[in-house]
Amino acid sequence: MDAETGSSQNKMSSGAVDEIQKRLGDQGVEFLFGSYVDMFGVPKSKCVPLSFLGDMAAGSERYTVGALEGMGELGPNEDECCGIPDLTSVTVLPWDKRFAIAPADLTFDGAPYSHDSRHVLKRQLDQAAAAGFSAQAGIEPEVYVLKEDENGQIEPWITDDLLNAPTRGYDIEATLAADQFLLPMVAYMNELGWNVYSFDHEGGDGQYEFAFTHCDALEMADRMVIFRLMAKHVARELGCFATFMPKPFDSSFGSGAHVNMSLVNSESGENIFATDNGDGTVTYLPAAYQFTAGLLKHAGAITALACSTVNSYKRLLPVGLMNEISWAPVFQAFGDNNRTLMCRLPTNRPCVELRTADSASNCYLVMAMMLAAGLDGIKDQLDPGQPVNTDTYQMTDDELAAAGVNRLPRNLGEATDAFEASELAKEVLGDEFHATFIKKKREEWLSYNTVVGGWERDMYLRLW
Repeated sequence: MDAETGSSQNKMSSGAVDEIQKRLGDQGVEFLFGSYVDMFGVPKSKCVPLSFLGDMAAGSERYTVGALEGMGELGPNEDECCGIPDLTSVTVLPWDKRFAIAPADLTFDGAPYSHDSRHVLKRQLDQAAAAGFSAQAGIEPEVYVLKEDENGQIEPWITDDLLNAPTRGYDIEATLAADQFLLPMVAYMNELGWNVYSFDHEGGDGQYEFAFTHCDALEMADRMVIFRLMAKHVARELGCFATFMPKPFDSSFGSGAHVNMSLVNSESGENIFATDNGDGTVTYLPAAYQFTAGLLKHAGAITALACSTVNSYKRLLPVGLMNEISWAPVFQAFGDNNRTLMCRLPTNRPCVELRTADSASNCYLVMAMMLAAGLDGIKDQLDPGQPVNTDTYQMTDDELAAAGVNRLPRNLGEATDAFEASELAKEVLGDEFHATFIKKKREEWLSYNTVVGGWERDMYLRLW
């Protein structure tokens, strides 16, 4: 499928649009969003009354995306982008059924817009399809629910979380105490057919994680847009707020969004990464190792997208200021069940897990880069070497070097350098989007290194 065809794929016959409009109306829907995301993964859309669905489907909603951060240089003298909703993927918002949301593709002059994140992923899925594969994905999002106290200080919405140091991870009492947030979330996700199979209080104070069944990679990225909106709504109803900031507190755990990806043979429907042993374990096949090797080869560029903020790298530390290890991926290697590494081949499910991705990442771009790197590994039959199953947090620099284990980028500046040098990243995002990402991240890194913060004043203001 060429780019021109791909840009028009969402367009439907008037009869099909009328049928969808009636179905949505019967469910009580009054308004529809045709949602695209900006470079940061934040959803954007106009709100369209359901009676104008036909116009919306034909491209009536136009956007001056040049006014948004990281969406290209379209000036006030240039044409606008059209948002074409994918009406085959409409979701009625379960917490307010007056509204529905459909993922939309941005077009410019009749072709896919260069900075459309969803199209970037669709383009890579087309590459996978040309190789005979479809991509499945599952994401494990973590989120903090917080509030401001009477002095404007940020604290967990359930303040009892602060009473149990160092962590209330997996704590039953803490999970039950958060039922007003957790149970509506689970009910909404299950209403949408996501099939939540576990949820818990994570290690941070006010931090929670949800696990739900995998699906097509594009659908999973679309789901994450809904998930973030959902978490924000449920928290707001409690007088709190949900944050996907990767590391909101220096002495607590970061929020990951691990991406579990597998490839399926398009003809046979079989997972090409592993065979099921029938006892709850899997045996990995060569394709999984080759895919993993591709991720390791392109680790720097992947990290720039998976850990796309200055704050992301406060998470990628073995310990930091916490009272215990972070359990965060720090090293460019893979293991069987080793949580200290970029990649993991879990023994209980047939997928490759990218552990670096955090909750602030643009899931469309992360999965696009992950898929492209993995396919590169399969094409060239790359070898990732032997799995590293020792605790790399405890290894010396000499031991790590002897094992061929390298540190992932330590900050946004290093990651952006790797992203800029990556020909694959340029191919995946396209020249224009690649250049925009680099420009914006260099600005972010420069700003961070220019602003004088509280730590510096505390450390130096009265030192001499």
